[in-house]
Amino acid sequence: MFVVVLSTLLLVVISYVYLRWRQVRQYWAKRQVVHHPPHPILGSMTFLQRENPALWMRRMYEQFKEPYVGIWLFWRPSLIVNSPEIAKNILVKDSALFRNRFVHSGSTDPIGKLNIFTLNDPLWSQIRKRLSVLFTGSKMRGLQNLVTKKSNELVERIENERKKSKFVDMRMLFTDYTTDVIGTASFGVVSDATLTGESALRNVTKDFMKFDIYRGLCWCSVFFFPEMVNVFRFSLFPKQTTEYLRKVFRTIVDQRGGFETKVTEPKDLVDVLIKIKQDNHNSEDFDMTEDMMVAQASVFLQGGFDTTATTLTFALYELAYHPEIQEKLRKELQEAKEKHGDNLLEANVLSQLTYLNCVINEGLRKYPIMGWLDRVSTVDYKIDDHLTITAGTPVYVNAVGMHYDPDIYPEPDTFNPDRFLPENEGNIKPYSYLPFGEGPRKCIGQRFGLSNARHALAAVMLKYELRVIPNTPRPSEVKLERKGLFLSPEETLSVEFVPRN
Repeated sequence: MFVVVLSTLLLVVISYVYLRWRQVRQYWAKRQVVHHPPHPILGSMTFLQRENPALWMRRMYEQFKEPYVGIWLFWRPSLIVNSPEIAKNILVKDSALFRNRFVHSGSTDPIGKLNIFTLNDPLWSQIRKRLSVLFTGSKMRGLQNLVTKKSNELVERIENERKKSKFVDMRMLFTDYTTDVIGTASFGVVSDATLTGESALRNVTKDFMKFDIYRGLCWCSVFFFPEMVNVFRFSLFPKQTTEYLRKVFRTIVDQRGGFETKVTEPKDLVDVLIKIKQDNHNSEDFDMTEDMMVAQASVFLQGGFDTTATTLTFALYELAYHPEIQEKLRKELQEAKEKHGDNLLEANVLSQLTYLNCVINEGLRKYPIMGWLDRVSTVDYKIDDHLTITAGTPVYVNAVGMHYDPDIYPEPDTFNPDRFLPENEGNIKPYSYLPFGEGPRKCIGQRFGLSNARHALAAVMLKYELRVIPNTPRPSEVKLERKGLFLSPEETLSVEFVPRN
């Protein structure tokens, strides 16, 4: 009798799974949306831990050449958007319906779930509005001396390193620089990682950069299968590192007199967070807990140091292969230096240098740190006359796919800053260039990141000529990170720094 009951139960379970799988498999076919057949377990996620998601996104764009493509996050139907026009609707025109992201960390990971990268409305809007004060024009000008000092130290570090070895790990070099800048700008912590490669905060960012199999699984779950985060107690950031950052945060707050010391004019992220807590005291909106504070500190650090460093790494590596572009950039910088003298490395001067900005923009086109923008509609949403998606369907705007569309960017694999010259920008289709996203959830630190990149690139290019080191991979041959999800190099990238006369 027991065997019969067990067999019947097993048959029912198998039948349910089979019927459910048939329903999942036919989801996009019934809606006449182009797609690849899904894997019976992974859906469309067969690339995870095997290749960088940006490469997969490019392939989905190139293979179908359709406004949108149906995919599955394991068994969950989702949509990739390849159309700039539809991207505009989702990110801007109808952004009120797409305020939320799909990426999310669970209740077992308070630091991962409470930062503005993963938060959803209405809490996201409340936090984002209060944090935007960090990136006003006056705040950026207030950082001028810091960024200039660190840019000069960066050149000094390169000089020291090149005397010891021909091979300088550019990504590590630039993350030393960006950690110092964001450490002081956000936490008021002074360190010398730019010169020495070591500091307490740099140890934190080094841990943030490590992606082994376990942390890769953590990120895959947070980004594509959030329900699994609680099951396996995964986390967005390394738990040991965030606990250390919590201790650092507490120490800084104590040094400033605790949460009771009134903050009137915030100087950095810590001050802003303390002020939010004070302003929201007894408020019904939300409680700025310590977890929420450390969550913002963690995501500002993660989002601010490696993104800019990776952009600089790829840009300099491309420049080494294009001496004619180097020369054009050097000439612009030299002319600006003759005009402005010691004031060249001021943010308002660098922001007006046309070709410098073209080089950075082209670097961000070829190597957008996050090649897609995930959103979730709060209602059933009409994509176009042929398709309406149900509420809760994850949608991915394929930024990197559009960045490599030859109809928008001719010869897209070629590093060509001239695309962004004022006379050529009109050829770029609106909403086809999205390195920082668009709309209300556009990257909050865009101005900060661009300023840091301009300072570093200008300082280095005035001092050095970049040359290719023999037997190193060409830009198109560089291996990209597979365990993590952002577009970054998996191997060491080096160029030869040759002092200019």
